[in-house]
Amino acid sequence: MPTRSKKPRLAVWKFASCDGCQLTLLDCEDELLAVAGAIDIAYFPEATRGKIEGRYDLSLVEGSITTPHDAERIREVRRRSATLVTIGACATAGGIQALRNFADVKEYASVVYARPDYIDTLATSTAIADHVAVDFELRGCPISKKQLLEVIAAYLAGRRPQAPAHSVCVECKHKGNVCVMVAHKTPCLGPVTHAGCNALCPSYGRGCYGCYGPMESPNAVSLSQWLKPLGLDERDLQRLYRTFNANAPAFRKESERHGP
Repeated sequence: MPTRSKKPRLAVWKFASCDGCQLTLLDCEDELLAVAGAIDIAYFPEATRGKIEGRYDLSLVEGSITTPHDAERIREVRRRSATLVTIGACATAGGIQALRNFADVKEYASVVYARPDYIDTLATSTAIADHVAVDFELRGCPISKKQLLEVIAAYLAGRRPQAPAHSVCVECKHKGNVCVMVAHKTPCLGPVTHAGCNALCPSYGRGCYGCYGPMESPNAVSLSQWLKPLGLDERDLQRLYRTFNANAPAFRKESERHGP
């Protein structure tokens, strides 16, 4: 940890992503002033023009690794960062772009691009932790503002961030929601999805889409058995697990049980 006389230096890095998780920091609004007062934002292209060279006390990394250049760049980011935290589904599980992991990328490139030989890309989209050591993973698509502030506050206090390990179902219980799957026969990934969104979709009568990735020890096999009587066939089940966190090990394994 940095000395008290010197504010810690924060860097925010982008790889293959939509920028939504970075923007969560800017969306902190009133809290952003307190954050800016407690740390030096040394590198953050979304918010600053300048760049302070050297090492960073805390790096927040958004996005997945999809090119050879990014695979090299993330190693440099790791070398320059005392603490590295990945933020969002792209950085923690490969993101929606990890759907390429189930397909032939060269074939896709030949269809989409007039000169596919110009495209320098990897066959997969992978999480940051597949390439370098990560100190903490903050999930979500996008991440929770509350959880992001908790991560920064925990770093400043020299403790590990407090993140829930339970499922979205617990959040539904806390809010007094009627279970959409039991009451309305609506397919829902809530029982196997990491909490953090405050049960946003079920609170509006929709099933959980799994934005926050697998919870600890998810029983996806059992959930699939409950989903089949709701009218989902093998293809539907496969697609259900292949969204924002398609390459998260638990979701990937279950999706592969229902097709190639």
